[in-house]
Amino acid sequence: MRVGVAGLGRMGSAIAARLIDIGHQVTVWNRTAEKVKPLVAAGAKAAASPAQLAGQVDTIVTILTNREAIAAVYEGPSGILSADINGKLVIEMSTVQPETEVALAEKVRNKGAAFVECPVGGTVGPAREGKLLGVAGALPADFAVARPLLAQMCRRVEHVGPVGAGSSMKLALNLPLMVYYQALGESYVLCRHLGLDPKWLMEFLSDTSGAPNILKVRGARIAAALSGGDVGPPAFDVNSIRKDLATMLAEAQALGATLPLAERTLAIYDEAAREGWGARDGSWLPAYWPMRTAGSGERH
Repeated sequence: MRVGVAGLGRMGSAIAARLIDIGHQVTVWNRTAEKVKPLVAAGAKAAASPAQLAGQVDTIVTILTNREAIAAVYEGPSGILSADINGKLVIEMSTVQPETEVALAEKVRNKGAAFVECPVGGTVGPAREGKLLGVAGALPADFAVARPLLAQMCRRVEHVGPVGAGSSMKLALNLPLMVYYQALGESYVLCRHLGLDPKWLMEFLSDTSGAPNILKVRGARIAAALSGGDVGPPAFDVNSIRKDLATMLAEAQALGATLPLAERTLAIYDEAAREGWGARDGSWLPAYWPMRTAGSGERH
């Protein structure tokens, strides 16, 4: 299949690499051309613009930072919507508010293309292995067309409703994890004075009724952060977490609701970013609150 991937951040690059590995003819585009080079070396073709990419493929996949990036890639002078996309499939995988995807879907359909939103759960490792968790919003017929390709990127794909539903579900899925990082840091404050090995502590906590799956898949990284060790390269950094929390709060406001835990958590992570933690992997976040409170007079 001829597949184009526009947006080569960590996730976009990993998804493109996965598609190359399993035999698709992949064309890539990114605003900064440097990120294109490793994928071209792996067998992809490079497009000079989103419009050129759209003209060379049958399926267009985009995974972009925010609604402004989506507007630029789709509606800019050389954007996807300036190309002839009649009869093609667009799969939009960004984490944004539902209203952004709903508005984009209408514009894409007006150009004669099918549209599926499918934001995904998971980081770079699962993306490279085709083990993401997809939550799709689409017309049933469009989802049926997209499902075979999505199944090659995801270990599980759920069609949760029309366009917009996927974004709503993705925000709901991410919120507990992002709040949990802070809860874990506060938990560590209560037992740090015992001098227990953080690696043992993560293993022990993962065996309790309050343990989410994140402790099983990222417990070693979190333990390394609590020990001040090497966490490894960022997979999902603090700034990305902050962006998603801000998106959740904006969506809650649009729904006439409040998210007090998310709001307070974002304030703490904003503080961490001001202290220089923004580019760190999210696994560092459970270490931020213990570090911050170390000089507050607590017993060690």
